[in-house]
Amino acid sequence: MKFGVLGPLMLDNNEDTSCVPTAPKARHLLTLLMINANQIVSVDTCVDELWQSAPPRSAVSVLQTYVLQIRRLLRAADAQEILVTHNRSYQLLVPAASFDRAVFASTTGRARAAVLRTDDRVDADLFDSALNLWRGPAMADIPDGPIIAVHRIELEELRFGAMEQRGEAYLRLGRHRELLADLRALAGTYPLRENVQAQLMVALYRSGRRAEAIGTFDRLRGLMGKEFGLDPVPRMQRLYQAIRHRLYA
Repeated sequence: MKFGVLGPLMLDNNEDTSCVPTAPKARHLLTLLMINANQIVSVDTCVDELWQSAPPRSAVSVLQTYVLQIRRLLRAADAQEILVTHNRSYQLLVPAASFDRAVFASTTGRARAAVLRTDDRVDADLFDSALNLWRGPAMADIPDGPIIAVHRIELEELRFGAMEQRGEAYLRLGRHRELLADLRALAGTYPLRENVQAQLMVALYRSGRRAEAIGTFDRLRGLMGKEFGLDPVPRMQRLYQAIRHRLYA
C-alpha cells in the first residue's frame, strides 16, 4: 500500500489503484488516522474532528459505519489488518517507507545533515527528492477540522522550509538560473518572507536582471511599510545596497 497526505489524500494498492473512500466523512476519517499513523486515536477525537461542536446523537454509530467502509476498501486491497480497533479507539498501521509524510521527514533530515557537512550537491539532490514527493497542497481534498487544520499548517511550513533550504543550496552551487521560476512563484506566494525575497534578488542579479532584483526589494519595502510600518531587516538592506552598487559577488 501507498499512503499519502502531501497533496490529495492517497491510499493506493500494489497495482496503484486508489482505495480512497468516496464518502467525504469516511475520507476525512481516513485522513485523521493517517496523519496520526501508528498512534491510537480515540473515538472522541474522531467525533470532534468530523463534527466539531455539533455532532449528531448517532455520531458514534455513524463513525463505526465509516470505519467499516474503510475496512472493506482495505480488505479489497488485501490490507485489512492495518486498521486496528482498541477500546473506544482506532489505530492505522502504516509502514514509514510507504508513507509520503514519513519519507519526506526522513529525506529532509538527511538533507540537513548534508548541509552541516557542507555537501551542497548532496543536500540539493535530497531536498529535490523530498519536494518531488508533493503532489499539491497538503490534504488538498480534505476539509479542515481542528486536528487536520493544525497538521496542514505544519506540513506546509515544513515544505516551505525545505524549499528555502534547497534555494540556499542551489545558490551556493551557482544554479541560480535553474531556481528562478520556482523562486518567483515562492516569492509571490510569500511576499513578506524576507529570506525568499533575498534569494530571488540574488538569483535575479546573478542572471543579469539587476533592475528586477532592485524592484523585488522595493516591493518588499513597500509591503512591509504598509502592513507593519517597518523596513526590511539590516541584512536585506545591505544586500539591496550591494546589488544597487554592483558590489554583490
